[in-house]
Amino acid sequence: MATISSLGVGSNLDLSSLLTQLQTAESQPLVALEAKAKSYTSKLSAYGTLQSALGTLQSAAKKLSDPALFQSVTGTPTVSGILSASSADPTSSGNYSIVVSQLAQAQSAIAAGQANTTTAIGSGKVTIDFGTITGGTLDAATGKYSGAGFTADGTRAAKSITIDPTNNTLGGIRDAINAAGAGVTASIVNDGSGTPYRLVLNSTQTGEASSMRISVDGDAALQNLLNNDPAGTQNLQQTIAAQNAKLNVNGIAITSGSNTVKEAIQGTTLTLVQTGTTGLSMKANTTSVTSAINDFVKAYNSLQSTATSLTSYDADTKTGAALVGDSTLRNLQTRIRQALTTPQSGGTNDMKVLTEIGVSFQKDGTLAVDSTKLSKALETNLEGVSKLFASATGSTSGYGKQIDALVDDLTKTGGSLKVATDGVTSTIKELDEQYDAMQARVDATVDRYRKQFNQLDVLINSMSNTMTYLTQQFDAMNASSGK
Repeated sequence: MATISSLGVGSNLDLSSLLTQLQTAESQPLVALEAKAKSYTSKLSAYGTLQSALGTLQSAAKKLSDPALFQSVTGTPTVSGILSASSADPTSSGNYSIVVSQLAQAQSAIAAGQANTTTAIGSGKVTIDFGTITGGTLDAATGKYSGAGFTADGTRAAKSITIDPTNNTLGGIRDAINAAGAGVTASIVNDGSGTPYRLVLNSTQTGEASSMRISVDGDAALQNLLNNDPAGTQNLQQTIAAQNAKLNVNGIAITSGSNTVKEAIQGTTLTLVQTGTTGLSMKANTTSVTSAINDFVKAYNSLQSTATSLTSYDADTKTGAALVGDSTLRNLQTRIRQALTTPQSGGTNDMKVLTEIGVSFQKDGTLAVDSTKLSKALETNLEGVSKLFASATGSTSGYGKQIDALVDDLTKTGGSLKVATDGVTSTIKELDEQYDAMQARVDATVDRYRKQFNQLDVLINSMSNTMTYLTQQFDAMNASSGK
């Protein structure tokens, strides 16, 4: 069948414009579907914004639900640089006088010098254990003991290291010791002498009980290099003696194998930096609690602001936001406010409501903080404030824990916000499917119109051609008769 390359050319009719108008008319249901889908997409986006605001509130609540937040104690020394202190036990609060007379240190010892690091020394089994050097005297010049004893540390097992032809050089011995994880690190220094390369052994732990004892079962050269018993043969030169930290806290003498001293003050860790005398003020860290409570109030108010924005109505344009009249949002707000206005259970003198710490609802539904009242509550009854927000594992009391659980309930599978979100998502999917089906029908209808218009164009064009031909023939016949 003949076709027309440009619709309307054959018939001299504006069929193209007519087809466009028909297509626009047929597409009206698509416009309605698009508008409907757009409204649901806006609603889905609004639910996403709401869930984000809920997540911020939950994070703030979760922080307040942790009892550890209220147990933090800050230590402030009167003299800087001597020690630092941290505690998670409020009972450690108080003022202390501390004298640090000695820092804990790890033992270090060096072996006799070698001409190079690559010559084989000897093979054997090197055994390292640790303990305390007792009695005797230390020659500071030689770094060796006389008349001393050695008491092994029963809590640490001895470690054996095999030295064979694959690692019996000074460098190989160093690497074998480091790879063994024996509680000793090895390095090599160059002292600039004729036999400059010296193996240095350092205990990885501080304290008197971390003095090294090394025995060698093997070649004499390896024994002469490493055998070292403070109570017997000593082939190493001690350069740093193992020692405990010594301090005095409020007149009580304390020793520690480490410069990290735990429980000298109950629940407190002291980190010693240098010797000296300092006072130490241990005080509950109410600053972090204040910040957490203010963050919670900000998160709640942000949620309220988000809800207001999502339910606003513009009287001038007569248009509403995505969640105007939405029951899910309204119920969500109601449940959270009810949770925050329901008194906590507790004893007669326990805090039970937010207003007792200066947090109260305003006329517009937001929360406000009376900082003076909050500070006083934290100073006079930190434990009561803790119980208002947090509780032990297994308990459901505390506003922090309850809001955390409530948000979980709202957003989990089967929760009201999750159900509403899933419902909107499902509706959008259905509208997409309807749109695709409708689009296919519109396309088919318009294609049918186009074919019919093309046939009309061809037909009229053919008739026009026939009329022209007949006119020419009649004119010719008339002309012939006139002659």
